[in-house]
Amino acid sequence: MGTFSFNFTCHWSCRCRLMAQAAHHCSMSTPVQLSIVHRCLCRLPMGSFLFPHRAPSVAGRPVGKQRELSIRSYGEGRGRRPRPVTSLRAQKRDKSYLNKLLEGGPDNDSIQIQLESAESEYAEEDPQHHDAHHNYPRVILQADKLGRSAHAQILRVLPKSKPLVSATPEWKRLHRHAAEVVGPSHLRDLLRDPDRCGAMYAEHDGVYFDYSRQRATLETMDLLFDLAEKQKLTERVRGMFEGEKINFTEDRAVLHTALRAGPDEVGEVFVDGVDAVGEARDVLRQIKEFTDAFRAGKITGYTGKRMRNIVSVGIGGSYLGPEFLHEVLKTEAEGINSSLGYSLRFLANVDPVDVERTCADLDPEETLIVIVSKTFTTAETMLNARTMRQWLWDFMGDDIDVVKKHVVACSSVSATENVKAFGIDTDKYFFRFWDWVGGRYSVCGAAGAVPISLLYGFDLFEKFLEGARSMDQHFLNAPMKQNIPIIMGLLGVWNSSFMGYNSRALIPYAQALLRLPAHIQQLDMESNGKRINRHGVEIDYPVGEVDFGEPGTNSQHSFFQLIHQGQTIPVDFLGFVQSQHDLLMDNEKLSSHDELMANFFAQPDALANGKTADEVRAEGCPEELVLHKVFDGNRPSSSLLFPQLSAYVTGQILSLYEHRTAVQGFIWDLNSFDQWGVELGKKLALDVKEHLMEARNNEIADYELEAENPATSRILNYYVNGSRDAVRGGGSSNPVTTTTSVTRKTHMDHFPPEIHDLGGHSGRLS
Repeated sequence: MGTFSFNFTCHWSCRCRLMAQAAHHCSMSTPVQLSIVHRCLCRLPMGSFLFPHRAPSVAGRPVGKQRELSIRSYGEGRGRRPRPVTSLRAQKRDKSYLNKLLEGGPDNDSIQIQLESAESEYAEEDPQHHDAHHNYPRVILQADKLGRSAHAQILRVLPKSKPLVSATPEWKRLHRHAAEVVGPSHLRDLLRDPDRCGAMYAEHDGVYFDYSRQRATLETMDLLFDLAEKQKLTERVRGMFEGEKINFTEDRAVLHTALRAGPDEVGEVFVDGVDAVGEARDVLRQIKEFTDAFRAGKITGYTGKRMRNIVSVGIGGSYLGPEFLHEVLKTEAEGINSSLGYSLRFLANVDPVDVERTCADLDPEETLIVIVSKTFTTAETMLNARTMRQWLWDFMGDDIDVVKKHVVACSSVSATENVKAFGIDTDKYFFRFWDWVGGRYSVCGAAGAVPISLLYGFDLFEKFLEGARSMDQHFLNAPMKQNIPIIMGLLGVWNSSFMGYNSRALIPYAQALLRLPAHIQQLDMESNGKRINRHGVEIDYPVGEVDFGEPGTNSQHSFFQLIHQGQTIPVDFLGFVQSQHDLLMDNEKLSSHDELMANFFAQPDALANGKTADEVRAEGCPEELVLHKVFDGNRPSSSLLFPQLSAYVTGQILSLYEHRTAVQGFIWDLNSFDQWGVELGKKLALDVKEHLMEARNNEIADYELEAENPATSRILNYYVNGSRDAVRGGGSSNPVTTTTSVTRKTHMDHFPPEIHDLGGHSGRLS
């Protein structure tokens, strides 16, 4: 019988030694027993997977040039005394013997490999380390033969290292730095350092970014850049731009940047053999031709009237991005002039009140409906789309040509049949986008281009794309230390994962940006609200902030009390050198914009410096109120200053925040481009709808629904019983809910029917 033992260092994050012994009966009549025992040797230097150059010795003696297996042979079954292996030649000979031994024997022989648990010898000084090993897995592997390589088979049963960024030295250095250097510091002192303040800003194409009021030092930034290098950030960014399928859970590329790429980039980026930029440019040309014809009056409605009203039906990214852009252009000088005579409204919520508010004073004969849905199956969007189609039919009859004249679609090419089934003219009124553009990243494609260009003209929308393209190129090409989106993303990681701040505020000092916080909220929280990394491992570090915001100065009179004296919430302040429309009233010393910007400059310093008790007392404050008026300060913020809020600058802002989100996801090892978290609620809503259908079809007064649990059953029955009378109306053709009429006012010269039945006609679709 031969017995062999060998040891090596595994790739576990704690740097452990695994010692293995293989006992083999020469007769091959019994299975080979290979027992691998884990022993923690954390104080050993980190090495490669097998046999670092300073790995522990074999049998207590130094080993020469170690290679894959260090083996000592106990007589090879002949009873000789053990001899340590010290030469490379001897190691190779015994390794070869072990492989031959393990590969030999009848085919029905079996190998049993057991990985045993061991306690950490450093458990007392590091309980967290102890916990990791206390639950060390027990693995039993049985096979007919060990195979050609003992090394490969051993690797198969060894515990895989957890591929977490938090296990890297760069991450751990940042943790120590946060606790030992930044934790005890105060921004009041950091802001007195002229070298630090002079280094912590960046500029690009009129954008001025000041991050000197972040709780970070120059060393902090160097450590963050080291982490970015470790995570291969620049390679990942370039891979995104080049069409690599970084959305691995859906096997898709991520190419919202291709939507605003210039004509000189056609033929440079391909996805599954398709020229992505060329496709995007083709659709933009189609949109330009259509919207120019619409605005010139060449496209008219079913009754021959010129259409002047646009209703965009969509939800999530199909709504928030276009609406935020619309609100900006509404008061932009060129936008004001180009939109005269037209109106644009958004219908997103499935709440029927949203339909009522949207349609209240519109003439259906002068209204174009834009349906934005990637799959053309989104439940809320399609219910609203059917409602708007019925609204058109109510006033112009249920001819399918009403739909062909008054409804256009923005959807994926894979949804063409769904679009056609709805009654839309797919040859002229269908504007496609692709699976490599997610909804929250789609404002630069048809989802935003169609409604915005219909109202403001394509030329203004193109300026928005140019601004986004400018920031794209800066993100792709600027060195990391001058790269604004990268710095913003790294600071987001720093604040969330190392400083422990789980919220973040966005405060634009421009009323026209009132819908920007809502769009960024979806963009960021849907992208990075994850718990599993790209390696399929559950993360053990904080990710994904709660984003919220409101324009200044309204926000100052809303939630700034909390930001100044409650929780610490990092803030992004956005300001503009020039207003879209400034005012200087008689007898006023400053313009309204100067008044606004005074707050923009004051708030970051107030958050950073705070106000001490001595400063409060110096103002003559009664002692009993001093503590109430103290501001501890040390609250981080960044300031972004732009020339003037225009279509171009709005594109820069959008791109900037899209790329900040991507940077954080790349550092955290997340897939920022899927959104599986929204699926469960959708599925359960379908189940609830089945229960409601069951209840509406049952006329028994005391009928009780039985849902998945008693709490859901109780609240569902409360709702059904309370709404039973409300849904019983006369004159409806809907067999299920007998919906009530919808009161709706239209244009003065169009007298509506007394009852609007939204269950209504099915329409002639063939």
